[in-house]
Amino acid sequence: MFNSERPAGTGVILVTFVAAALLEVVPLNDTLNWVRPDWMLLVLLYWVVALPHRIGVLWGFALGLYHDVLVGTTLGQWALAYAVGTYFMLAAYKRMRVFPLLQQSAVVFLLVGSANLLAFLVQESVGRAFYPPYTILYSAAASAVIWRPVCTVLRWSQHRFLVR
Repeated sequence: MFNSERPAGTGVILVTFVAAALLEVVPLNDTLNWVRPDWMLLVLLYWVVALPHRIGVLWGFALGLYHDVLVGTTLGQWALAYAVGTYFMLAAYKRMRVFPLLQQSAVVFLLVGSANLLAFLVQESVGRAFYPPYTILYSAAASAVIWRPVCTVLRWSQHRFLVR
């Protein structure tokens, strides 16, 4: 007997996270590196809004640990930031679904900015922060601008590969 309510598409979700990880480590010059969107967090936030019953804080923590190892930062820095960002998105995912584009981008700006600030504070506490704190806003703004195209691509892949 076929159960249409069974979750499917975990492989597609994992592939989107791997693609985001590749975009995180693409080498850029110093000027553009400050404006790099937080690809992993954007993809994570999309899947939290799209599938809140499957993607939660544990996914955020695990992806944050993966991001820590990937970019060589203090272990747990991004894990904490992604878990907190995921928690707040889980609390607001129903509202996020009905928000217009500008409000969604504002929420993404706040969440990415908060996650980056939290990561900066962890770096500062261990003495590894080598950049000014206002640069956090550049990445948050770039993530807010790129939010809609990311949603479009991920929504297409969700429907194309029947992720539920």
